[in-house]
Amino acid sequence: MPPPRHPRSPLTHAQVVDTALTILARVGLPDLTMRAIGSELGVQQSALYHHYANKQALLGSVADEILARGSRTPSHDATWQERVRLRCQDLHAAVTGYPDGADLVMSMWAFGMGAQAPFDELRGLLADAGLPDDVAPTAARTLLHFVYGHAYDEQSHAHATRSGIVTAHRTPSDFETGLDIVVTGIAARLPD
Repeated sequence: MPPPRHPRSPLTHAQVVDTALTILARVGLPDLTMRAIGSELGVQQSALYHHYANKQALLGSVADEILARGSRTPSHDATWQERVRLRCQDLHAAVTGYPDGADLVMSMWAFGMGAQAPFDELRGLLADAGLPDDVAPTAARTLLHFVYGHAYDEQSHAHATRSGIVTAHRTPSDFETGLDIVVTGIAARLPD
């Protein structure tokens, strides 16, 4: 729980996002409400609307922060394929670091309300590797669809198992194999 604020200290964007992340980590996306955030901060829910026009705008900032807080594996001397794989692994770890993190980040990116930086970075890496300008954006989107979709599948299955909905044992994650398949497919699109 964040420390109580002095009544005269102004509420900041960072405090709102930090509190939202705390609630997300504790209870997941369905219970991440403006009312819960306001209660945790000790302010009326209406005070949050001075910082964010609506809940979706706040969730876009939360998605950006989830990605910003994720680790970055150094890849200075790596090939473009290794850099793409490492970035995708880091993104996968970032979104699975919070309950429903994949759902939140994937949704905000799909709605164009946040989480744009990974797409821009991957598109740049792929363009630098020589992928044509008309293919690099599609390849970057494909990578993110795989990363976020795989993470969403993992988190959904884990939630269903905790809830007793699913009891069947699942095979270990095939994320690395799937990522290799996608990167190999992208490499095949490079000009000769």
